[in-house]
Amino acid sequence: MPAASKEDYYKTLGVKRSASQDEIRKQYRRLARKYHPDLNPGDKSSEERFKQVQSAYDILSDPKKRQMYDQVGFYSESGFYPGAGAGPGAGAGPGPGFGFSGFDFSDLFGRGPETGGGFTDAFSNMFRRTSPREAQPGSDLEYTVQIGFWDAIQGAQSRLNITRYDVCQQCSGSGAGGGSQTACPECQGVGHVHQMAGAMRFQLTCPRCQGRGRMTNACPGCQGEGRLSLADSVEVRIPPGAENGSRLRVPGKGNAGTQGASPGDLYITTRVDEHAFFKRAGNDIHIAVPITVTEAALGAKVEVPTIDGRALLKIPPGVDSGKVLRLREKGVLNRRTSLRGDQYVEVRIVCPQAHDERSREILRELGQLQLEDPRAGLFEQR
Repeated sequence: MPAASKEDYYKTLGVKRSASQDEIRKQYRRLARKYHPDLNPGDKSSEERFKQVQSAYDILSDPKKRQMYDQVGFYSESGFYPGAGAGPGAGAGPGPGFGFSGFDFSDLFGRGPETGGGFTDAFSNMFRRTSPREAQPGSDLEYTVQIGFWDAIQGAQSRLNITRYDVCQQCSGSGAGGGSQTACPECQGVGHVHQMAGAMRFQLTCPRCQGRGRMTNACPGCQGEGRLSLADSVEVRIPPGAENGSRLRVPGKGNAGTQGASPGDLYITTRVDEHAFFKRAGNDIHIAVPITVTEAALGAKVEVPTIDGRALLKIPPGVDSGKVLRLREKGVLNRRTSLRGDQYVEVRIVCPQAHDERSREILRELGQLQLEDPRAGLFEQR
């Protein structure tokens, strides 16, 4: 029997066993974004965690595979095998014979013909694996694109190179090649095989022909998979106002499904370059602007840069260095609300330089006009 994973897939995804398919899908996308190799370059532990999350999602996102996993145990590429105890009361692995701890046989022995089968039929159905020839929807893909600050503000077109599974053109996704069918050498054409577990004998669907009893020549182009891995170039429109960590969805550009099933989607996470002096916080813009002592003392109107160009900012008389002033609706446009953020300007007073005796004299005179001691409060007793 092939080696199989004993991993608890629910624990891997961090969801309850009663979780809905929608909850499983949302949790998978969250973890895929967190551990995606593109977002954690060189981090082997994140790469391994990403693979575990992907494997868990492959099983739990398929209702039939999930049902078998819940009933039987753990899963390998050759099928589901009991003993790992996917359900409550799971042990560390199969015990002597077959390891059926945790299963209740009482309702299986008493079944008669009117219930549609007895003990053997019940286990035959339980162990029957999902056929890979059944149509399976394509999985989603996650990629990251690096964009500039102004591309995020104004929007842009970006071309992204990805690798995905697409339908094999040679067999149109069927996986079948030409030629006549032959009897399956594994089951001799009957569609099932028998397997012993201790003193019990079970009838299982043939893993080689998936119960059909006949073998069709595999397509030489895709080796019977029906899909091929290929490099693709996708034109992505970055909408105005995209933020660092924004997710864009490109429908139908994920992996192709099998047997004509719908393809997955492509999800793109944006990473935005920082600007030299504009700092973005949501839809607001923050910037620090230097002003002179005279402008701070007397007040003034000064030009400041915004994402739209230049704008006049009114400096109130007597403003202190570090004071933050607001320019309304000079921030980023929110596409969902059609509202713009604000721009916040921190004023920083620049100390004048005394280059000659005349300028020093003027500064001394200015100092004599300062009657209040700005440090007086620092020496008050507690």
